[in-house]
Amino acid sequence: MTSASRADGIDVRPIAEAEFTDWLRAVNTGFLRVPTLSEEEIEARRERFVPGRYLGAFDGGRCVATFRSFGQELTAVGGASVPADAVSGVTVHPTHRRRGLLSRMMARDLAAARERGDVVATLIAAEYPIYGRYGFGPATGMAEWTVDVPRAGLDARWAGPADGGRIDLVDGEEVRKLGPDLHARLCRTQPGAIDRDELWWKWNTGAVRADPSWKDPFHAVYRSASGEVEGMVAYDVDDNWGDAKQPLNTASVRWLTGVTPAAERALWQYLCSVDWVVKVKSGWRAPDDLLPHVLPDPRAAAITSLADWLWVRILDVERALEARTYEGEGTLVLEVAGVDGLTGGRYRLEASPDGAVCAPTTASADLTLGVGELGALWLGDESAVRLAALGRVREERAGAARKADALLRTPRRPWCPDLF
Repeated sequence: MTSASRADGIDVRPIAEAEFTDWLRAVNTGFLRVPTLSEEEIEARRERFVPGRYLGAFDGGRCVATFRSFGQELTAVGGASVPADAVSGVTVHPTHRRRGLLSRMMARDLAAARERGDVVATLIAAEYPIYGRYGFGPATGMAEWTVDVPRAGLDARWAGPADGGRIDLVDGEEVRKLGPDLHARLCRTQPGAIDRDELWWKWNTGAVRADPSWKDPFHAVYRSASGEVEGMVAYDVDDNWGDAKQPLNTASVRWLTGVTPAAERALWQYLCSVDWVVKVKSGWRAPDDLLPHVLPDPRAAAITSLADWLWVRILDVERALEARTYEGEGTLVLEVAGVDGLTGGRYRLEASPDGAVCAPTTASADLTLGVGELGALWLGDESAVRLAALGRVREERAGAARKADALLRTPRRPWCPDLF
């Protein structure tokens, strides 16, 4: 019996490249999608294959559970990027639930990530209750708005930005030229943002077709008065003429990037000014996005979805807390309860606007918390006071939670623009 095998006869191991197609079919089965895959889709997804980072659970030679991770750069508070182990493609077939297959795959992957030197692991949770037991905590939120354009109060005669900037429609090739630098600029200022590699831009402009239902979107670019690219949006428009044969179209944003408030404002105004469009769906935005308040009537933007989004699992407490910046100054001793033998211990954080030092300590703890709660606090979105009220953080010293909030929370909320 190999180290990957168990008495139940199910092997958990990295897949071979020859097993990649079967692994993809297992992913589709787990996500309740049609298992059939076109050759074009298989080859497009094969470009992401990295030996050792795709795991499968095999029962009698059949793949019944899947797990994938890949290297990612995650922006910490202050703009520094840290290496992350991004988890995706997690499925277990309904015939093999409650057998510990996910636990075995997760333990293997996180141990390898820690060995590689990744500071955190990340994922987007399809189901809330699953990942807390592995030390992940919800670190960013997501909101979606639907704008009722006629109600918004915008000038129907709007003909472009009043700041001297301009908006141009561009094709996918132009997006692939301009987009990577723009996104990199966003990542330098937006906690929670993740990097986009060359293949992301190909997939999301149709140069590589990984999705058989792909349709080319519209793309618009905002340039400032000086000609600098400061914003970009990809969007679809449906074809709805209603019962009275009047145009009642909806513009749905796939992604919108603005590195200045002027760019964001101009792009939202542009979307709301497109002829025949009566609704604009915002796509995934930060819960404190500017969108509602760039409209004369903010109530025209109704929240249609509000949820947790990026989950973070701290793998290296010292490096994670030293990587981010702090607006205030103070010292905090944290007792961190680890999971699966990873990460736990007592740490002393000394932070100031000039930098931070975090190291193991034997000093008495100010706060006791799980590694998942630390992940939720790390990007500055969650409140230690709130977690203490919920019984998920314990104050060992009176006022410690409020002190933690003064150090860790950020003026604007972190945001991850991407699903992975």
